[in-house]
Amino acid sequence: METDDAPVWARPDAFPQAPDGWGWLDIKGNPHRCASLEALAAAIGDDRHGDVNLVWTPANLRMILPEELEGMSRELRAVREHWTRDDLDEARYRLRWFGIILAALTGYQLLGGWIYAARQGADLAERVAFGLKSVFASTQVGLALLMFVIFAFIPWWQARKRRQELVKWTEEGIKDFAPTIRFEAWLDRQKAPLTKVFLILIGLVALAQIFGKVRVEGWGALLSLFKNWHGTEAAGLVKPLYLHGEWWRLFTAPFLHGNIVHLLMNGAAMAYLGKRVEVFARWPHLPLVFLFAATIGGEASARLIAAPSVGASGGLMGWLGFLLVFETLHGKLVPRRARRRLAAGVFLTALIGLIGYRFIDNAAHAGGLFAGMAYAAIVFPASVSPRRPRTTGIDRVAGAAAMAVLIAAAGFAVFKIVAA
Repeated sequence: METDDAPVWARPDAFPQAPDGWGWLDIKGNPHRCASLEALAAAIGDDRHGDVNLVWTPANLRMILPEELEGMSRELRAVREHWTRDDLDEARYRLRWFGIILAALTGYQLLGGWIYAARQGADLAERVAFGLKSVFASTQVGLALLMFVIFAFIPWWQARKRRQELVKWTEEGIKDFAPTIRFEAWLDRQKAPLTKVFLILIGLVALAQIFGKVRVEGWGALLSLFKNWHGTEAAGLVKPLYLHGEWWRLFTAPFLHGNIVHLLMNGAAMAYLGKRVEVFARWPHLPLVFLFAATIGGEASARLIAAPSVGASGGLMGWLGFLLVFETLHGKLVPRRARRRLAAGVFLTALIGLIGYRFIDNAAHAGGLFAGMAYAAIVFPASVSPRRPRTTGIDRVAGAAAMAVLIAAAGFAVFKIVAA
């Protein structure tokens, strides 16, 4: 039971008990002792790879963050200077190469359209227009633009923003960042077993898809994991089949993915958002929100998008929308800066959806997002308490039933893919 007036991540006992003397804990949980405070400061200042997770001193009964240790502003700023410079250099490198690929594909399509129009006897204006039309109609250019935004532009923008924030890393400024850093560090240490079950389920369905691809195309299919995977016709949300009676596709499609990039991106979002829902709203609402949002998102897709759909994005957007409303209603539970990052996630998802509208099911995204928001608004009243809400017996029964439905849906998806 939580009895403290502070949120669980801000309480003095949020981190492990401190050993004697000075030292630090790495990201794998291994302790490293130091002979003095000066030696600990040197370890913090030399932390080029982000290994120092928590620290301890004789003055603290519990481990704390390096940012919470008095008198470390110089060391913390120096190491953050190194991190942000490396991140920005890497981001610029990716920005350059993804930009070259995008420019090359755009130029190739533009030139191809120009040449084709010239052979048809078109004038200069018509050649330009046809070349531009070829660019906008190109699947390769669209995918390249999407990859440029996801893997180059957004990381560059984030790295640049972190670099600009260095001016705030003074003794007083660090105190402003410390709650958010403490929140993320505490959340990272929490166990979320049901979130792992979700990851296992999409992993098992992905293996079935890969197995089906290999069975149809041979072992050479393993070299084309970035292309369309097997199983969409068997268990994906194929709209005519769903609308003519195969209702179960609404439940199996969220466990399928189109390719390895699709799977990894959704898996990363699932790991973070799922843990945040499970830790703060408690486990029953994890499957309940996912099932509700994926169903609403799938139904919206079936009514508005003709192309087949696969992927957990509807349910994931449901978790995101749920967290936005839930954490706003429980304003003392999560730092405001951490809540703003969720809002930024919605904005970036909308931007990616706008750019990749030909490849991304925006109807499922929007449907899932609003379903998750509605669930939080209906189920959870506003609270001024910093404590996490408790679960009821009804919550646990409903959550277990929802999880059983999702496990059955994943198992049925594997059966349909393998049997196809």
